[in-house]
Amino acid sequence: MKKAEVNSGKRAGVPTEVADKMKALKREVRELRQANEILRKASAYFAQAELDRPFRR
Repeated sequence: MKKAEVNSGKRAGVPTEVADKMKALKREVRELRQANEILRKASAYFAQAELDRPFRR
């Protein structure tokens, strides 16, 4: 009953639609941060490998 009143605007609170969208966005942000961390580590790894490579003429 409470949820129905919140969703209809009769009671203060976050509507289900907004809560679901927020949950999805938080999940997406978490996944993007994990992907960025992986890319950052890979970039550092390959940059170090390039520095360790012998100089070629």
